Amino acid sequence: MTDSKQQQFDRSYLEMAKVWARNSYCTRRKVGAILVKDRMIISDGFNGTPSGFENICEDEEGKTKPYVLHAEANAISKIAKSGNNSAGATLYVTDAPCLECSKLIIQAGIKRVVYMIEYRVRDGIELLLRAGIEVVKYDY
Repeated sequence: MTDSKQQQFDRSYLEMAKVWARNSYCTRRKVGAILVKDRMIISDGFNGTPSGFENICEDEEGKTKPYVLHAEANAISKIAKSGNNSAGATLYVTDAPCLECSKLIIQAGIKRVVYMIEYRVRDGIELLLRAGIEVVKYDY
């Protein structure tokens, strides 16, 4: 695939991740993730509370509750639950993955991460790069 064609796909899947982020009940930050393998969407996720919990992500002080799942973790959990796998897949996510999500990305066999919004701490991105995962940032 040509670089320009890949960039076109990357931008389209990032747009989908942005749309998917709107499903989040979180008020501080809405994050969306799309997992793609062989140009097929195999999973998706957005940040929020675990299944069966109230759909309220922040406490009375406006701080994110400690049990809120990140979009990447939700997408990876969904693919694991489905019996499918993410080996060799690309993760499109609106925001740069944190360190904990980066560990999951590595263990899930994801080979490429594409994101838009830089996180204030770069340890997640640095871990992905150290693991040999291709990381691409698009400016919007």
